[in-house]
Amino acid sequence: MTLTELCAWVASGQEPLELELLSIEGGIYLLQARVGSAVHPIRTRTGQALQLRSVTHAREVLEDLPAPVPFYLVHCVVHTEMCGFDHGPQEPLRVPLALDSAW
Repeated sequence: MTLTELCAWVASGQEPLELELLSIEGGIYLLQARVGSAVHPIRTRTGQALQLRSVTHAREVLEDLPAPVPFYLVHCVVHTEMCGFDHGPQEPLRVPLALDSAW
């Protein structure tokens, strides 16, 4: 899904979606749209994963969305990266963010 397709999806009022900004080690942020149980990575026009520099950069890129959508910053569980997987399911940390303002 590209940013243009994302804007069209939001404007159409189809099935609700959530946006997730994935925080990757090394200061990389990737954006994905979650529609039900399906996950759609946001890509550039050339098909590359859209890489963002920060939460502020993501807000700037998404400022033209035609309607507000739920937006989350997602971090993997740190302990699984440092020590390996624990027994049982591990859920990432999902922090709700506002799209319109840092405050």
